[in-house]
Amino acid sequence: MPGYLTTHVLDTARGLPAEGIRIALYRVSGNSHKKIAETVTNDDGRSDAPILPQDMFKPGTYELIFFCGDYLRATGQAGDDPLFLDQVPIRFGMNDAEAHYHVPLLLSPYGYSTYRGS
Repeated sequence: MPGYLTTHVLDTARGLPAEGIRIALYRVSGNSHKKIAETVTNDDGRSDAPILPQDMFKPGTYELIFFCGDYLRATGQAGDDPLFLDQVPIRFGMNDAEAHYHVPLLLSPYGYSTYRGS
């Protein structure tokens, strides 16, 4: 089966999935970024479909950008401008053409973490 990429966002400060966060996916080559997909998280903090489906998947370097500022403002967690976290970029590589890659974001107003999930 060809590979694919999924993601989700969990609000660790509130202990809830983060709904309504816009996420953009870029393919990275050297200093070049090419936007290839965009989605918004649903009420479970996930996209409704893989952000990079099987028919578009190929190994390489990618970057997910999570636009968290509007979400943090809407949930009353933002604090004063400028925000500490407004956009969160995560750059990663995918080298297995037949793997499911899952890159979640664990978010709070002043920190975040990620990992390769399943």
